Amino acid sequence: MAKIRRLFTRFNELKSDIYVLFLAYRDPRMPRQAKLLAVLTVVYAFSPLDIVSDFIPLMGYLDDLILIPLGMRLAMGMVPPEVLQEYRFKAQLRGRKNPAVRLVTGLIILFLVMAAIMIIYSLTLAPTF
Repeated sequence: MAKIRRLFTRFNELKSDIYVLFLAYRDPRMPRQAKLLAVLTVVYAFSPLDIVSDFIPLMGYLDDLILIPLGMRLAMGMVPPEVLQEYRFKAQLRGRKNPAVRLVTGLIILFLVMAAIMIIYSLTLAPTF
């Protein structure tokens, strides 16, 4: 049970680190190498192309579980400590007060509900030829 709790803690740290890098990206004190590594890691995370295809059972997801956290850790290690501290504080403040998060969450839920309605309609009520 402790291992699972530790895994969730690390996952939450990774999520907050992604947001910190997102906020710190435009800061002139952030080194170019860190910016480049952060961008490459995020692009790889959202890219449909993988080093190992996700269709290969377990191995396809293993590269994502290793490369994305590794890229984020390396990028975080390149950022000066005072910049990290400043943007971690800003990320905590924005996380508590950010109404945009609720808006985006609501829009995603609305999109998913609309997609489900369209799928149900196409499967049940749509005229068949």
